[in-house]
Amino acid sequence: MRNTKAVALEALLVAAVGLVLSLAANALSPRGLRLSRDYFPKAERWSGTVSNSTNSQDRTGHSLPVGDSLEATRLRLQQRGLQFVASNNVVEWFRDPRYEQGLVVFVDARDDSHYQAGHIPGAWQFDHYRAENFLAAVLPVCLSAQTVVIYCTGGACEDSEFAAVMLRDAGVPRENLFVYVGGVTEWMTNGLPIETGARQSGQLLNSKP
Repeated sequence: MRNTKAVALEALLVAAVGLVLSLAANALSPRGLRLSRDYFPKAERWSGTVSNSTNSQDRTGHSLPVGDSLEATRLRLQQRGLQFVASNNVVEWFRDPRYEQGLVVFVDARDDSHYQAGHIPGAWQFDHYRAENFLAAVLPVCLSAQTVVIYCTGGACEDSEFAAVMLRDAGVPRENLFVYVGGVTEWMTNGLPIETGARQSGQLLNSKP
């Protein structure tokens, strides 16, 4: 027993000395880590309407804000093999007759509470964290559609991207999948209609004319 305790004490002493020496070496080294620095900053939230064109203009020729966080999102989508879509295209697809025919599909990637509180009218819910509850209903709809728009809250939210990857891996053609980066936040900011409760409940929040 005494030998075990002695070994344990020696090990603790060696570890303590090693820690002190490591901290001292780190402080003296010009390449040492700064312990007060946050090496994992939180992602910034993005807001504003953007175009999916490279010249950062909308279809009327007006310049649109493009920030570092938006460019980072573009790059992340490209790395995941996903397509970016901006609000002007999303609105056109929402008003396209094909939407009523089921050829354009909107998918809300948020959980129940957020979906019930308000979603794009007619959007299907697909919470990828509980895919087993939604995939059987959503997948056939997406497979038969020509255009599938997936969104979540917007900004730093990545649920739409994860949901898009899951649907793509389940067989939905990647060329049909689009991630709406602005999400429901931008949709509401633009005064577009919001449906509350279940899908096709008919309960619409007031929107701007």
